[in-house]
Amino acid sequence: MSEERLFAKCAWRLIPFVTLLYIVSFLDRVNVGFAALTMNKDLGFTPAIYGIGAGIFFLGYGPFQLPANLILHRLGARRWLFAILATRGAISTANALISGTTSFYLLRFLLGLAECGLVPGVLLYLTYWFPLAYRTRFSATFLAGSPIAFVIGGPLSGLILQMDGIAGLHGWQWLFILEGLPACVLALFVVRFLPNRPADADWLSAEEKAIIATRLAADPRAEKAGLASVLLDFRVILLGFVNFGVLAGGYGAALWLPQIIASMGFSTFATGFLIVIPYLAAVVVMILWGHSSDHRNERIWHIAIPAFVAAAGFVVASVSNSTVLSLIALSFVASGIFASLAPQVSAVSSFLSGPSVAAGIGLMTGIGTTGGLVGPIVTGFLTRDGDYSRAMMALASALFVAAVLALVFGRSLALSVRALAAEPASSR
Repeated sequence: MSEERLFAKCAWRLIPFVTLLYIVSFLDRVNVGFAALTMNKDLGFTPAIYGIGAGIFFLGYGPFQLPANLILHRLGARRWLFAILATRGAISTANALISGTTSFYLLRFLLGLAECGLVPGVLLYLTYWFPLAYRTRFSATFLAGSPIAFVIGGPLSGLILQMDGIAGLHGWQWLFILEGLPACVLALFVVRFLPNRPADADWLSAEEKAIIATRLAADPRAEKAGLASVLLDFRVILLGFVNFGVLAGGYGAALWLPQIIASMGFSTFATGFLIVIPYLAAVVVMILWGHSSDHRNERIWHIAIPAFVAAAGFVVASVSNSTVLSLIALSFVASGIFASLAPQVSAVSSFLSGPSVAAGIGLMTGIGTTGGLVGPIVTGFLTRDGDYSRAMMALASALFVAAVLALVFGRSLALSVRALAAEPASSR
């Protein structure tokens, strides 16, 4: 079997399943944005209260991604992802019990804590299966689960919100219940269908396992740094701040977009369908962009260009008085943000190897996802009477800075690669 066919076989076995896990996970993470269309009024939440509650998810989610990745590397993906999905599914369903500000903040924090290991864990898991030349495209396909969650979840959430009053529950309560339960079911499938590594896959022959191991070992030489070195690595930290800016813009948009679209004069039901437009565009763009990054073996501009595009989209949306133009601009925002993500992950594994990759990805995403805390909160405090223009300009600024930092990271990476190549062969 050719190398191309072998990795395609692995991809068909693994990528659809882990992407489904992410779709369900991301839907549970952002369905609060749809719930807010009616929940905020029912519970008397102001934009500031909602912004804090939406963002506080990341207070539990971000800081624990590094230890979560180290746990996965030690325990294996199967047991760790089972625990994550079962726990977070139960907590997501429990969001139906929100009755005020305190319970809102507490349950969102616990949901973030329960979910913190899924995305960085799967991104690490892919490094066990695919060499660097294939990694961005498959990481992009996995990460496409987030915009796909909006494509599916927008209309679905709009329909579920119409269940208001059934069995004495609000529509937003049904939303949390019906969209939280699938994670618990999928946890059982993880135990059955997800091998920890190629060596554990009963659908691979001994020859195929050997080819994968040989191909992974043949990747360009990377550094095997200790945990302390990774934590102090300027490149990882810098890339973490790139991720921070991109995710500040991403979650500032994602957790507020249903309300932004509704503020244009659309009903709750129509908003659920209109939100499909920007995220459907993002699915297509990020997958094509991931293939482009692998084909050209280039990461830096594939991070920076989409971040610049997303920043420009926010600027246009903030000043436009046209509903059509605003939706087009927001489509560029979503496409740019999501297209930038997969090359960031591949950038980490391009200069680290071994267990240090687990720490590097965990640290980068741990720093980055705190942007998910800042973005929604800033949006909430800058929103006045349904006017989101100031908030969108702030999010545009975060994305612009992220793009510039990506170029700085590229320069730093080039210098370290040249230094590594100059080392004497005896030290390698």
